[in-house]
Amino acid sequence: MLLANPIDQILENAALGVDLSPAEGIALLKQNEADVIEKIRLTADKLRQQQAGDTVTYVINRNINFTNICNQHCSFCAFRRDRTDEGAYWLDWHQILEKATDAVKRGATEICMQGGLNPEALIDNQALPYYLKLVETIKQASPQLHLHAFSPQEIQFIAKIDGISYTEVITALKDAGLGSMPGTAAEILDDQVRKILCPEKTNSATWLEIVEIAHKLGVPTTSTMLSGHIETPEQQIMHLEKLRQLQKTAIKNNYPARITEFILLPFVGQEAPKVLRNRVGRDQPLLQSSLLLTAIARIYLGKYIPNHQPSWVKLGLEGATTALNWGCNDLGGTLMEEHISTMAGAVGGTCMEVEELENAIASLNRPYQQRDTLYGEKGAGEVGEKRIRTLKP
Repeated sequence: MLLANPIDQILENAALGVDLSPAEGIALLKQNEADVIEKIRLTADKLRQQQAGDTVTYVINRNINFTNICNQHCSFCAFRRDRTDEGAYWLDWHQILEKATDAVKRGATEICMQGGLNPEALIDNQALPYYLKLVETIKQASPQLHLHAFSPQEIQFIAKIDGISYTEVITALKDAGLGSMPGTAAEILDDQVRKILCPEKTNSATWLEIVEIAHKLGVPTTSTMLSGHIETPEQQIMHLEKLRQLQKTAIKNNYPARITEFILLPFVGQEAPKVLRNRVGRDQPLLQSSLLLTAIARIYLGKYIPNHQPSWVKLGLEGATTALNWGCNDLGGTLMEEHISTMAGAVGGTCMEVEELENAIASLNRPYQQRDTLYGEKGAGEVGEKRIRTLKP
């Protein structure tokens, strides 16, 4: 059916499962009238229900940021330190094992592990053996834990130091017990933005290349976008387009792994370096802008990447819960400790108890369910229940 209003036509087509073009995505992002934005929200919420259902999921996990010593200087990062800086740290094997063991005791099914690019993190002057020992330290003690670790940036870092291919790095890590990779370090997949935001990081093409290699090798990844800083609506949509094409390639070629979820990461600038903070002009994310982009990401990516997650660390639990009505179907993980966003000035906290996540979901009159890292069922809860009911013996 042809509609007179072009925005209504875009949304009508989206509701029927038609892929948005980049121009249509940009048109939606530039809307500022409340009634139009509400139509976008309703379309995203409808697609969420169709593509992921009404049950909101979460994972019990622990974050381990094993070092903040880093040889790069991203303009938004308040986490990194030089080795001699006050506040620099590098966890030893005992500390890492202690954190993983504690996570198991607290019901975690996943360890999410990332760190700074520490040039001294070597064994016999090679990087890969150090990262393999990170994996083996956790997996040998707790083989049931899913290890979600090492961004494409870290894969490139290891490969460059050791003079080996990305395929060799990912294959070795997978063989050691790596279960999946976080799709962080993507920031905005536009090299003009990256030259300002993170000039020392991998370029867009290399990030995409490493993620595709992971999928070919059977290692699932997530996907992310760092939004709300110096990027334009056009650059936001082209970021989504690149993610969509990446996933369509995995589907077309029947790769054994794909992107499991999309996570929007709104920029937090409170403790960011002064030059970028002044350029952005605010310290905390704009909730309404984040929600609109959340909805459009669902519309643009939905049937290809059906799981969408807000960041309660960056938006706070209330803001993240609101995002569940704007296209999200997952509330993320308990984390147990989080440093990167918190050190940037994020107000959401460093840990979330299961009961807090469940109560937030139940406040929307939606059912909740614990999941594993790859969105398999771990248990189910009815609205208002205080405990998860086990699905399988």
